[in-house]
Amino acid sequence: MTILVAYVPRPEGEAALEKGIEIAKRRNEHLVVVNASPGGTKADPSAVNVMDAERVQNILDQAGLSSEFKQFVRGKNAVEEIELLVDSMKVSVLVIGLRKRSAVGKLIMGSVAQELLMSVSCPVLAVKAGN
Repeated sequence: MTILVAYVPRPEGEAALEKGIEIAKRRNEHLVVVNASPGGTKADPSAVNVMDAERVQNILDQAGLSSEFKQFVRGKNAVEEIELLVDSMKVSVLVIGLRKRSAVGKLIMGSVAQELLMSVSCPVLAVKAGN
């Protein structure tokens, strides 16, 4: 089985990565960390740059487990890319990070997190970023 982590270069992404590594080690499962962005001319703050990608890969290399980092920038949004991975791999759990929100923001939660919770066919673990 595979642990899938939806990664963004923000505190909530770091929290998801940390938890994904912890679970993969405990369960002795393969870990796939994915960052996805539709690309295009508009800058996407969720997209990982070269330095972030190298840092994540170094973290995975040092974790001492079977793992890989995937980045997709091919016109699909993050939800579509993650749904494709969940459907094509034997994913035991998807780990996503949530950021601290206002009272109204808590009601809405966040479009990507909400879409993933509603659409993927595997269990989802949502973790909060530390303060």
